[in-house]
Amino acid sequence: MEKEPQDEMTLTEQGEIRKGAERAAKAKRITWTGFYVNLVLTIAKLLAGIFGKSAAMVADGVHSLSDFATDIVVLVFIGISAAPGDESHDYGHGKYETFATMIISIALLAVGALIMAGGIEKIVGSIKGTAVIAKPSIIALVAALVSIVSKEILFRVTKKVGDDIQSDAVVANAWHHRSDAFSSIGTALGIGGAIFLSEKWRILDPIASIIVSVFIIIAAVQILKPALDELLDHSLSAEAEKKMTDALYSVEGVLYVHNLKTMKTGNSYVIDTNIHVDPDLTVVQAHDIATAAEQKLRETFPKITVQASIHVEPYEGEERDS
Repeated sequence: MEKEPQDEMTLTEQGEIRKGAERAAKAKRITWTGFYVNLVLTIAKLLAGIFGKSAAMVADGVHSLSDFATDIVVLVFIGISAAPGDESHDYGHGKYETFATMIISIALLAVGALIMAGGIEKIVGSIKGTAVIAKPSIIALVAALVSIVSKEILFRVTKKVGDDIQSDAVVANAWHHRSDAFSSIGTALGIGGAIFLSEKWRILDPIASIIVSVFIIIAAVQILKPALDELLDHSLSAEAEKKMTDALYSVEGVLYVHNLKTMKTGNSYVIDTNIHVDPDLTVVQAHDIATAAEQKLRETFPKITVQASIHVEPYEGEERDS
C-alpha cells in the first residue's frame, strides 16, 4: 500500500533542509581539502620511501593511501545523509553518516593492527637475525617531518569543522588524519635513530610504530562505540535528556512531562514524549503549547536538527520527577 503524499513543507522544515544542505557543503569542502592533501602526501611519501631506502616511509605512504578511502566514504555518505525524509526514510538519512563513521573507525582499527603487526615482525626478524633494517637517507626523514606538520594542521582544521557542524563522520575523519600524523612521528623517530645512531638503534623504527599503533587503535575504539550506539538506537545521554525535560517544563502551559524517548540519527535528535496540560484547554490551545514545546527544543539544541513528536495528555495532578 503506497503512502499518501506528504503535506506541503512548513517553514521550519524548509529551514531544517537548508541547514542540512549548508552542513553537507561545509563537510564536503573540508573533506575535499583533506583528499588533495592526502594525494600529495601519498605520492611524496612513496617516492621518499623508495628512493630514500626506507621501508617505514613506504608503509607510512600506504597509511596515507588509506585516507583516500575514508575521504571518499565521507564525501559519498555526507551527501546522502543531507537528503530530507522521503517515502522510504521518514526520519531522514542521518544514519548513513553514522554508518560512514563506523566504516572509518573500522579502517582505523585495521590500519593500527597492520602497523602493529609490521612492527612486531621487524623486531622478531631483527632479534633472530633473519631481517636487517636498512639505513634510510635524509629525504625519508624530511618527508616524515612534513607529513607530521601537514596532517596535524589538517586534523585541527577538520575537527573544528566537524565540531561546528556536529558531524561524527567528519570528526572521525579528522582523527584518521591525526593517526597518520602519529604514524609519521613513529616513522620519523625510527628513521632519525637509524640515520644518526648506530645500526643496533635501527630497531627504534618498529618499536615506535608499535607504540603509534596502540594510539591509533584506542582512537578507533573511541570513535566506533558511539557510532554503534547510534546504529542500535541507543538513548541520548542522561545530561541531554535532562536538558530536554528542563526545556519542556520552561514552556508555559506544560504541567508534566512523561515518557521521554530519544535517539540520535546523524545530525538529528529524534524525540518522542508526552506533555500534560490543563484538561480544560481547547484543542487549539493545547496544540499551541505543543508547538511552543517543539520550538523550545529546537532553540535548546541550535546546532542539531530536532525531530520532535509531542503527544498532549490531560493533566491529572502528577508530580514532576526529581
